[in-house]
Amino acid sequence: MPEADRPNVLWIAMEDTTPRLGCYGDDLARTPAIDGLAADGRRYPNAFSTAPVCAPSRSAVMTGCHQNAIGTQHMRTTHTSDDAPGLPTPYEAVPPHYVTAVPELFRRAGYYTTLDSKADYQFGTPATMWDHHGSGAGWRDDARESDQPFFAMVTNGVTHESGQWDPTEPGTDDQFGGAVADPETDPDAVEVPPYLPDTQTTRLAIARQYDNIARSDAWVGDVLDRLEADGLAEDTIVVLWSDHGEGLPRSKRWLYDGGIHVPLIVRWPGEIDAGSVDDRLVSMVDLGPTMLDACGLDVPQYVGGRRFFGPNADDRAYVFAARDRYDESYDMVRAVRDHRFKYVRHYRPGTPYRQWIPYRNRHPVMREILDRAREGDLEGAERWFDTNRPAEELYDLRADPHEVDDLADDPEYADVLDRMRGALDDWRERVGDAGDVAEAEMVRERYGGTDQPETAAPRFVVNAPTHDERTARTAGLELDGPATLSLYCATQGASTCYAFADETVDEDGTEPRWRLYTGPVDLPEGETTVRAKAVRYGFAESDERVGVFTVSA
Repeated sequence: MPEADRPNVLWIAMEDTTPRLGCYGDDLARTPAIDGLAADGRRYPNAFSTAPVCAPSRSAVMTGCHQNAIGTQHMRTTHTSDDAPGLPTPYEAVPPHYVTAVPELFRRAGYYTTLDSKADYQFGTPATMWDHHGSGAGWRDDARESDQPFFAMVTNGVTHESGQWDPTEPGTDDQFGGAVADPETDPDAVEVPPYLPDTQTTRLAIARQYDNIARSDAWVGDVLDRLEADGLAEDTIVVLWSDHGEGLPRSKRWLYDGGIHVPLIVRWPGEIDAGSVDDRLVSMVDLGPTMLDACGLDVPQYVGGRRFFGPNADDRAYVFAARDRYDESYDMVRAVRDHRFKYVRHYRPGTPYRQWIPYRNRHPVMREILDRAREGDLEGAERWFDTNRPAEELYDLRADPHEVDDLADDPEYADVLDRMRGALDDWRERVGDAGDVAEAEMVRERYGGTDQPETAAPRFVVNAPTHDERTARTAGLELDGPATLSLYCATQGASTCYAFADETVDEDGTEPRWRLYTGPVDLPEGETTVRAKAVRYGFAESDERVGVFTVSA
């Protein structure tokens, strides 16, 4: 597909959001912009994240690989709490050397890539991934050429877990400014899931979530309005999704549907039928390869995701999810889901479900559960204090959508249990589940020790009529034209970027416009100053190398 014919791509990423949306049949929701997007596009009611927390989930979205396949499964690797594990935290995860992030693949193909603004995908924010990363970055950037296709991602934290907290209580630390003491949504009108106590505290938290989704909907509407105003709506694939499910206890951080069921809506005028619904199973690891394929770009063979629309669409029989260390506490849980059943395997049976995670304990519903535990009143939250966690769980989601009736010991479901066990075993073997290796051991192996490795500095390699190999890699040369400059980095799997001294991406002119190196660069006549650096995901960036090249006609 010629570059000029390629569609743009816009990812609208929400946080901590299950489908409490009008287009998903929720009558309490106030989501006109998102509902309008669904009316113009396609809704996927069976979409699921690969993890019930943001950083591991986003690493899967950004790479097309399950997080436990590439060593990004722990939440989060840069944790600095005094009670977090000593070695290896903090660290940046090191995916296999051949893994390249989806935005960088788009960038290699000539797309202008931007992120506004949350990254948080476990291996840093390599300069090679984005043309511009930061608040306000987007397709309107001056640096984007007028006919250049773009891959833009915008994020919004209003629906984050902390938005369910009561801002009047000390120590709640509303991280994204989403919380309101008295929500507009009527707490008496919300539905309380059966695994939580039906109290005013729980109802207020859920009501706040509805309010925050409404606020996020207004933001979505603004993004779509800007796209329309710029005349780009007809040429852009718009995808709305969430990193994982909502922030209620037993939802976020757990592999039940409350933690991994997410909204997914795709609009692509002329290619996707307006108002359509696709019931196929979709994993968010499928998002990257589907977008690459839709834009006519090669999909790497190593990805674990599948295409969920287009001529190369591939139906899934299962989606998979994983839970590992979250903040201070280690765990290992794996799950597989088909259209009807969910199988959950605990690798630490006999231990309590409830772990000590201080951040989660700030949630008002969790605080109330802890208070009620002291009083011996755990109705609706009994499992949180079960000290004998089973080795496995099985749920019939059609009859039990909240996953409260465990069928693992029911002989009537023995065949289903055996089938789901096999599906999980096959997947874990196929991806080479990194959770089987202790975190410290995994990091030592990928670091080659205990210290973060540093990417080798790139070399300048000049091709001009008059030079020899001894001078080809020097940084200050006078050359006869025509001349080209190549960059070489000795670190396996590293990507390289370069910048011209007179090009910046910020208003004050201090941030270079780093270009992704994809092949020899023409050196113009006269003097040119080139800056270059390299990065291997998870390694420290290389030292910067600067060269001055003077080309004569």
